[in-house]
Amino acid sequence: MSTAADRLATEGYGPENLPYASFSPTGGEHRLGVRLGDRAIDVAALAAAVEGLDDAARSAASAPDLDALLAAGHGTWTALRSWLVEVVTTDGLDEAVAASSYPVEGISLHMPFTVADYVDYYASEHHASNVGKIFRPDQAPLLPNWKHLPVGYHGRAGTVIPSGQDFPRPKGLRPEPSGIPSFGPSRRLDIEAELGFVLGGAAAAGEVSLERAAAEHLFGVVLFNDWSARDIQAYEYVPLGPYLGKSFASSISLWVVPWEALEAARVAPPAREHALARYLDDEGRDPWGLDVTLGVSVDGHTITHPPVSTMYWTAPQMVAHMSVNGAGLRPGDFFGSGTVSGPEADQRGSFLELSWGGQEAFALPDGTEMTFLQDGQTVTLTGTAPGPGGSVIDLGECTATILPAT
Repeated sequence: MSTAADRLATEGYGPENLPYASFSPTGGEHRLGVRLGDRAIDVAALAAAVEGLDDAARSAASAPDLDALLAAGHGTWTALRSWLVEVVTTDGLDEAVAASSYPVEGISLHMPFTVADYVDYYASEHHASNVGKIFRPDQAPLLPNWKHLPVGYHGRAGTVIPSGQDFPRPKGLRPEPSGIPSFGPSRRLDIEAELGFVLGGAAAAGEVSLERAAAEHLFGVVLFNDWSARDIQAYEYVPLGPYLGKSFASSISLWVVPWEALEAARVAPPAREHALARYLDDEGRDPWGLDVTLGVSVDGHTITHPPVSTMYWTAPQMVAHMSVNGAGLRPGDFFGSGTVSGPEADQRGSFLELSWGGQEAFALPDGTEMTFLQDGQTVTLTGTAPGPGGSVIDLGECTATILPAT
């Protein structure tokens, strides 16, 4: 006798992880899948072969993506995950799992959920401080509000795109030394290496507490590259914030790691410098910093490893902040952490920081020097977190290639 986990699991994709995706086999329809090793399990097919799911979980498992599961709420997605873990770790069910699965290399992945609202935050102190030093060298790096609330903005949900979808260099008005802007392709196209958070359940009246955010609404995480046209953004953002410089594309990875899979990756966030407002105050509560390490590569060359554990603001705090004014939550709401950077030069999560505002070219391992992205370059984000018992949680990859402007 053996279990499916014994037979199929690989490092990063064991029963501790079981990330979700929307996938289709060659010529087949979209279906909800879970990854175990190098296999994508058709959840509906497995539910037809193995008993144990209630009607709500069985219905959600039969959907082509995560939308139904996110709408069903925390009780249903917890029941489905518990059943999946039990099935893949129970002796004698390995044949049923194998028969319900497909090789990962032979499937197509699709957007795993429909993005409802999208919010982007600015939660990394090292990133925010670096940006302040670059743009405001004669002032304090952080503005007075930064350590009192998680700064964010409401972005464009319609241009959150799947990993692997390439896009043209964006165009807009660019600042010029004369003071008269020029229109054309961005000259300072950048990445933002982030962690993205997928929300489920509904809170129509808002005001979601830290405890409810973690226990009821945070469904899972993805890798997130919130591409940024720095020159377009610099000209347009005063006084209302970024628009065309940010709204052209934001890429997400396609395997959604369940929130429960990150239990072993929880760490305390950095010490708070100021007492926080009651709705944000996490002192004495269970910590929700995350020990996730990102990797950024350009054309296959790794250039930086931003550590999510250094982020000042946590995911539950960001949920509490986005809803404290009465703004409701909907299934499929999504938010990004903002660029993740650490204290070291090789932990910076944007080219803006790596090149220090374009003033200092940095070198790829093959000797290529660059400041911002060039047409034809491919950027890939990866990420890992510790799992229980010394295991590893792999977050997959988020990738895209920059095409010439139209």
